[in-house]
Amino acid sequence: MKKQMLMVALACAMSAHVVTAQPEKAAAAATAAQPATQLKASVAQTQAALWASRVFARYHYKATPLDDAMSAKIYDAYFKSLDSEKLYFTQADLDGFAPMRLKLDDAINNEDLAFPFQIYGVYQQRFADRMTYARQLLKGKFDFTSDETLQIDREKAPWAKNEDEARDLWRKRVKNDWLRLKLAGKDDKSIRDTLDKRYEGYLNRLKKLNNEDVFQMFMNAYATAIEPHTNYLGPRSAENFDIAMRLSLDGIGAVLQSRDDYTVIREVVPGGPADKSGKLKVGDRIVGVAQGNGPFTDVMGWRIDDVVQLIRGERDSTVRLDVLPADAGQDGKHATVAVVRKKITMEEQSAKKQIIEVKDNGVKRRIGIISLPTFYQDFEARRKGDKDFKSATRDVQRILGELKKEKVDNVLIDLRNNGGGSLIEAVELTGLFIDKGPVVQQRTAEGRVEVESDTNPGLAWDGPMGVMINRGSASASEIFAAAIQDYGRGIVIGEPSFGKGTVQTLVNLDKFSQSDKMKYGELKMTIAQFFRINGGTTQLRGVTPDIKLPVTADAENFGESSYDNALPWVQIKPAVYLPSGDLKELVAPLQKRHDARVGSDKDFQDIEDDIAEALKLRKDNVISLNETVRRKERDKQEAKAKAREARLASDGQAPKDDAAAGPGAKEPRGKVPDATKPSKPGKSAVALKGVPRTDDGLQGDERSLSAELAAEKAAKNAKDVYLQEAAHILADEAGMLKADTRMASRTMPYLSMVKQGEN
Repeated sequence: MKKQMLMVALACAMSAHVVTAQPEKAAAAATAAQPATQLKASVAQTQAALWASRVFARYHYKATPLDDAMSAKIYDAYFKSLDSEKLYFTQADLDGFAPMRLKLDDAINNEDLAFPFQIYGVYQQRFADRMTYARQLLKGKFDFTSDETLQIDREKAPWAKNEDEARDLWRKRVKNDWLRLKLAGKDDKSIRDTLDKRYEGYLNRLKKLNNEDVFQMFMNAYATAIEPHTNYLGPRSAENFDIAMRLSLDGIGAVLQSRDDYTVIREVVPGGPADKSGKLKVGDRIVGVAQGNGPFTDVMGWRIDDVVQLIRGERDSTVRLDVLPADAGQDGKHATVAVVRKKITMEEQSAKKQIIEVKDNGVKRRIGIISLPTFYQDFEARRKGDKDFKSATRDVQRILGELKKEKVDNVLIDLRNNGGGSLIEAVELTGLFIDKGPVVQQRTAEGRVEVESDTNPGLAWDGPMGVMINRGSASASEIFAAAIQDYGRGIVIGEPSFGKGTVQTLVNLDKFSQSDKMKYGELKMTIAQFFRINGGTTQLRGVTPDIKLPVTADAENFGESSYDNALPWVQIKPAVYLPSGDLKELVAPLQKRHDARVGSDKDFQDIEDDIAEALKLRKDNVISLNETVRRKERDKQEAKAKAREARLASDGQAPKDDAAAGPGAKEPRGKVPDATKPSKPGKSAVALKGVPRTDDGLQGDERSLSAELAAEKAAKNAKDVYLQEAAHILADEAGMLKADTRMASRTMPYLSMVKQGEN
């Protein structure tokens, strides 16, 4: 069976561990390596590059020959992937490399990748130079009374002309790092220690990248220079991509994270082997790993993905861990814990439900919410005939059955930030809401159009429904939302979606290898373009919601339209299909009620104020390095946050679970306590989901693990204003349909509620 993946590529280098370990912070690990050692490409890598170039030139949807023009694009993309903010290289460096700009095609064809690795070698040294200089600056003092400013986004800025300009840029960056911590209440010694450790950490991460990392960055520069959603996956990344699709792996059931030189247990998966052992807990540090009864391997200072690779293994095999307990000091007593590996299902990424009750003129409406983070499927289990294979559609179908029993009035499929997944799942999930018919069209590079259809008769849910999307909804999410919209089956609510209308397939380069020991990796390659059944495409323009909520994403920097080489929007003949209904009659009155409701809603006003501030900051693209100016800005933000907290608390909108709003929260807004002080028990986090928090100047791994986890809990419990409003919209719809059966029969002739009335 042909694998067809629809995953939005938000970065060239993907995390090597989806759930079993937390990725190292991007700011530190962005593109670092060991300055003292010149890395070199292996024979397998040079051969993999050659075979990839042949596949790209012949089989890609946008087949592009590897010539001088392509070399120039790869060259530019490679430098952008290494130094997108132009913080490390200088223009003098670029001038020195310029003669090779049109020779990367020759390097690949001749199986000689010395030049791209040479570029990386210079990058290594520049990175080390910048960190060394940054640490030297910490020994002096900064003048926070001057009117200096720092450019926030340097992607479109010119390169520093020389070392003097580069150093001045870094002086301002370090000054800003210091000022952020100072405004958060830290003293000079604490600031100096924090930043020195931070920059040292950057250098340590620099030392951990190897030639596989460098090769993957170079090959991704090549792949994305052709088209944004084409990627190269090294052998390890290919394995983890497969894990992300099937939402399962064989391991111990623990989420891991790097902190200092330790591998720390960040989460224990309920019901997994680690949990059942009763001997592992959050905060424990893994310092050694042994296979079965074999010797321990010391993993202190290792990359997190290397540790994960050791801990994963064959199902029912034993791994032994040398553990320093969370409550033990560095010289504390170690414990040896043996765990038998089992199949771990990553439930956090599975479909989940909740019910939101909405009161309208004394009538209570129950709205069933199904959140779907990704379109997952265990392809291998399905191929083998496993009746219990993991599938997004199967999970949603089960939840719909539960919601029927709970007598909900309407169902909302929440696809916000769902970047896609399996095409099969997108088609089959649509089939739960339509009887039979086409769902999406595909056009190959040769112009051949294929129609993917739902062939299963009947509906799993025949009541009204809606789909919620945002800018992060891409690919399979857009196929589903577009099909529901084209069939007139449900109301689409939210922001315009990402705009990824291309289909990728996985090409295993290992089949070109003449040795089992030579692993070439895989290509995730664009081979076709998607089209809606109405003939349009989701490419570039995405899906436009029927009822729009305030746009929070930056369309210039996020989404298909932000790519210079995205495929254009085009149109083909519509497929032959019979709409389920026509919701146009419903949209105008729903929009009117929505506008009236949010017009007087304080939460929406807060969000729109924050959006306006963010847009202004993005447009200005500078922040002041004057302490007085920044302190006034901070005081204003804190006053606003306190006023919001007070209002939310008085409105009874505090979350049900008590969770202190500690530092590290990704979404809630509020005053952040000092990370060194314990959170006061019993204080509820009062926050709005998606609203930025007060800046504490720290990075994730600089906060205590307990504070970080508490903040994530607070973020999870924060009020989701957009979701609440979407529930109100669907409650309005349910009420309108029940109140006017004639309108219901015109707009949704299949509805069970029309037949049942108010029963």
